[in-house]
Amino acid sequence: MSDASASTQVTQRPQSDDVVIRFVDVWKAFGPKKIFEGLDLTVKKGETLTIIGGSGTGKSVLLKCLIGLLYPDSGQVLLHDENVAQKNDKELREVRKRVSMVFQGAALFDSLTVGENIAYPLREHLKLTDDELTARVAKNLTMVNLPGIEHMRPSDLSGGMRKRVGLARAIAIEPEIILYDEPSTGLDPISTRVIDELILSMKDKLGCTQIVVTHDMDSAFRISDRMAMLAHRKIVAEGTVAEMKRSTQPDVRAFLDARAS
Repeated sequence: MSDASASTQVTQRPQSDDVVIRFVDVWKAFGPKKIFEGLDLTVKKGETLTIIGGSGTGKSVLLKCLIGLLYPDSGQVLLHDENVAQKNDKELREVRKRVSMVFQGAALFDSLTVGENIAYPLREHLKLTDDELTARVAKNLTMVNLPGIEHMRPSDLSGGMRKRVGLARAIAIEPEIILYDEPSTGLDPISTRVIDELILSMKDKLGCTQIVVTHDMDSAFRISDRMAMLAHRKIVAEGTVAEMKRSTQPDVRAFLDARAS
């Protein structure tokens, strides 16, 4: 390795004072199926990190471990050096005030209106008056470019609109970290670009840290500050978009070449 290459790698390695999330030696299995074996990953404050990898490699599992929907069998999932895996239900409620997740299918309640869906986490986590709730819902719908649809039902929305309402609900509590599970799955190219632009705007408007799981490499290249490749139950490569595009790591190369063909 040349001195220049070594220098580049050192400058991109997260420093201890700007790391907000760390997965340390994480192991996870569902019965005989092993998902992670000693997985390590760091995420820096304010960055958008995209996790790529084949189907069934555990990308969504990684996100769910961060918000306590799943627990690792061993290892640590650290948020500001606090182990999420050791927190009780009350403590996890505090975590979920700081970390929001946009689920793959938006996970909206069909029995509630759009406004009620967005207000749901506000009622769960904050003590706001009805007027404050109404104002916060309207503000967040405007942020995702869907003003005035509070009284619509999720069943009346297109797939792209449902994704945006899911994002509006996720940002309603003004989280420090937003997790996106396949945000563009099932969307047409125009709707996908809208979602990409919203992810970029969340970083600019809210200053939040973001982790995105996606199979869409065009999206990944557009939105990422860094990317990480999950394969063989571990993170096998990570780097900037430019570094990943020119990577010779076999799993990265095979994945990117397959997507380009």
